[in-house]
Amino acid sequence: MTVAKTSVLVLDCAEHVELAGFYAALLGAETRMGDDPDFVEIVGRSGVCLAIRRDHGYAPPSWPRPEDSQQAHLRILVDRGDMDEAEREAVGLGARPVEARDNSGPRDVRVYADPAGHSFSLAVHPARTPSA
Repeated sequence: MTVAKTSVLVLDCAEHVELAGFYAALLGAETRMGDDPDFVEIVGRSGVCLAIRRDHGYAPPSWPRPEDSQQAHLRILVDRGDMDEAEREAVGLGARPVEARDNSGPRDVRVYADPAGHSFSLAVHPARTPSA
């Protein structure tokens, strides 16, 4: 018998409460503090979707530089027609665009850094893209 499991992506940062607030606002979710003062969960409609942990020695990632490249990033899926509005929301909350290519014209994936420097992307939800 397999033991039931749940997984959650945990991001480290210096200012965990502030970063949790950023993601809660971006994802339309809520924050939840537990017994550990260095750990905050972001809880959405379907349960915990992300957690933030305070790391007192945190140094932000420097993606896209190859010498200390990212190990993982969060991909947030949106409908194609909502991409521009999702970008405005993210930037309005403090995200910084980090794409290193020509950004003109429509794009199915847009890459940002959150306020603590983690990369994340807004991407067109593949299951919701109209067939050609």
